[in-house]
Amino acid sequence: MAKHWADFQYEIYLHGMTGAVPRLPTDLTRLEELTAQRLGPGPVGYVAGSAGTGSTADANRAALDRRRIVPRMLRDVHERDLSVEVLSRALPAPLALAPVGVLSIMHPDAEPAAARAAATQGVPYILSSASSTPMEQVAEAMGDGERWFQLYWAKDREVTRSFLNRAKAAGYTALFVTLDTPLLAWRPRDLDQAYLPFLHGVGTANYFTDPAFRAGLAKPVHEDPDAAVMHFVGMFADPAKTWPDLAFLRENWDGPIVLKGILHPDDALRAAEAGVDGVVVSNHGGRQVAGSVAAADALPRVVEAAADRLTVLFDSGIRTGDDIFKALALGAKSVLVGRPYAYGLGLDGQAGVEHVIRCLLAEFDLTLALSGHSRPGTLTADDLIKESA
Repeated sequence: MAKHWADFQYEIYLHGMTGAVPRLPTDLTRLEELTAQRLGPGPVGYVAGSAGTGSTADANRAALDRRRIVPRMLRDVHERDLSVEVLSRALPAPLALAPVGVLSIMHPDAEPAAARAAATQGVPYILSSASSTPMEQVAEAMGDGERWFQLYWAKDREVTRSFLNRAKAAGYTALFVTLDTPLLAWRPRDLDQAYLPFLHGVGTANYFTDPAFRAGLAKPVHEDPDAAVMHFVGMFADPAKTWPDLAFLRENWDGPIVLKGILHPDDALRAAEAGVDGVVVSNHGGRQVAGSVAAADALPRVVEAAADRLTVLFDSGIRTGDDIFKALALGAKSVLVGRPYAYGLGLDGQAGVEHVIRCLLAEFDLTLALSGHSRPGTLTADDLIKESA
């Protein structure tokens, strides 16, 4: 029998009989405000902030909110199964933790805590290249948990090759390549605080432990950390990359490759022609292009272009279980969630991340059932209507 994620609500109510209430809100939209009250403006601004005025992040939420669910009645939803297959991996639910870098600014347990939470709940964890903890240590923390690796595509081919070899050796099974960050965007919340963790050597753990990276240094990292940081800054991203460069990744990675940051259907077609396995419809949570199209508005056209040639995933704006429902109805096979779990981590470590996962999937399970569905695969665009803007 498949797990009923919705049972989490009864667990909460039963604990309430002893006077216990959840340590964190079950309305996950409240987590950002609580995090802002407990952590400094630098870390909170780095995670919560967006490009420009924040218009793209706002558009992400508005695009999901404009789509309304049309529930259907008298369907047997007693037994439900949220399991899906994504990138040839059987998953218990259509959710993964998105790559979020520099998590040590949120909590000292950083990426290992988030990874353990994901493994405990059975959902994949996508480790950022810009993590505060080396990829091997995160893999060890996860045990047999499903783990995927996100690549910020460096200028230095040997560092990229080394990252891919290390990730494969550490049991990461899929590669997510972020395409929308060849440069950092204009982010006023970070600029107003003059806050960029990388300049303090935070988020550089995979680089500073990498033999190919260290080979490019005149002195060991511990002897001249400032020089190591500047070497990192100089090779972190490469705005000169083009579609033919994808061949290098395929030559050096034999598992699934997913391109993250796709918003235009023609780019989905190019991805399919390049032989990759999937795309993530994403605008980086509004952090890269101010005034960008909302991710949910871009999703249907990308799904149509991808047809059955690519696995289409979705992020940018997921905050609730009904958001997951809407993204799947628009054609995504699974969603990635980022900021909410980072806030959960900041507020309560591993337990906070688990709380976020369980809340999202409990609400999705209930939304699915109350709308007349027993599994994600039956959702279609006919289950939604779109209100005028």
